[in-house]
Amino acid sequence: MVVLGIESTAHTASVGVVAENAEVLGLASDMYRPPAGGIHPREAANHHVELFPALVERALSSAKVSPREIEAVAFAQGPGLGPCLRTGATVARTLSLLWNRPLVPVNHCVAHIEIARVLSGLDDPVLLYASGGNTQVIAHGSGRYRVLGETLDVGIGNFLDKLWISLGGQFPGGPAIERAALEGVDLLPLPYSVHGMDVAFSGMLTASQVLHSRGASRENLAYSVEVTAYSMLTEITERALAHRKKEAVVLGGGVACNERLRTMVRAMAESRGHTSFAPPKSLCVDNGAMIAWTGLLAWRAGVRIPVAESGVLPRQRTDLVDTPWRSG
Repeated sequence: MVVLGIESTAHTASVGVVAENAEVLGLASDMYRPPAGGIHPREAANHHVELFPALVERALSSAKVSPREIEAVAFAQGPGLGPCLRTGATVARTLSLLWNRPLVPVNHCVAHIEIARVLSGLDDPVLLYASGGNTQVIAHGSGRYRVLGETLDVGIGNFLDKLWISLGGQFPGGPAIERAALEGVDLLPLPYSVHGMDVAFSGMLTASQVLHSRGASRENLAYSVEVTAYSMLTEITERALAHRKKEAVVLGGGVACNERLRTMVRAMAESRGHTSFAPPKSLCVDNGAMIAWTGLLAWRAGVRIPVAESGVLPRQRTDLVDTPWRSG
C-alpha cells in the first residue's frame, strides 16, 4: 500500500509518499525562515498555505504515483503550533475528501520514533527525541510510548535558537551553533541541570548570555553549550537504558542531526556493549515521510478519523497516544 503524509507542526511544510517497509517514494519539503527573530506561528502558517499545493504535486511526481494509488492520507494532528497544524490538517482533509481516501491522525513525536525504529531494524529501543519543541527520553510499554524523562522548561532546539538569536545570529540556531562550536577551544563553566531523569536549559541560556556580555566568544560559547547540553541528554539516555534494561538507543528530531550528539550517544552505547542508531538527517528533521509511514502503520491497525472529528491537538503528548500496531 501507499500512504501520503502531511507534516506541518512548526516551521516545515512537508509532504511524503511512503510504501511498505518504509520505502520513501517521494518527499517534498520547505522550511519557513523568519527574516528576524524566531518563528511567528501565523507567518509560518501563511508560508505553509502558499507552499502546500506545489509540495503535494512535487511529492506525487517524484514518487511516480497518481492519487488513485494513494490508499490513505495521514496528517500530523499534534503536538505543534496551532495555526501550522490547522493548515496541514486542512490540506489532508481536502485530499481525503477529494480522493475519497481514509484520513489517519498521527502524533508527530510518535512519527519520529517509528521512522527511526524501522530504519534501524531495532524492535524495541529507547529513543532520545531531541527537537525544537520537544526533548524526551522514551520507551514503549503497555500499548503506548512512555516518557521516562523530559525537559522541564524548553526544548533543546528552542533553547539553541533562543541562544543564537540573542548572540546576534539568525534562526535556526542549531546548525549555526554546530558550525561555530567547531572553532571553540575553551570549555566554559555552564549550569549542568539534570534532575533525576529530567533536564532544564533556561539556566544555561542565562549563563551563556552573561558570559557573552563579559567577552566570551560565540565560538567558545557554542562549544561549551554543545558539550554541556549533550552530556546532559546522554546521561539521562544512559540511565533510561539501564532502568528499562534495553540494549539499543535511537535518536530522532532535528537536533539529532548534530554530529557531536550522535558521537556522544554512540560512545555511551558502545561503552555498555549496546547499539545506537540515528536516521539520515533528511528523516531526522520534520518531514512528511515519517507521518506517512506512521500513518501506514496506524491504518493497517484500523486507525481512522472522520473529517468532522479531525481537529488538531497542539498539546498532544507522546504518552497519550495508543499504538495498536505495536500492542496487538
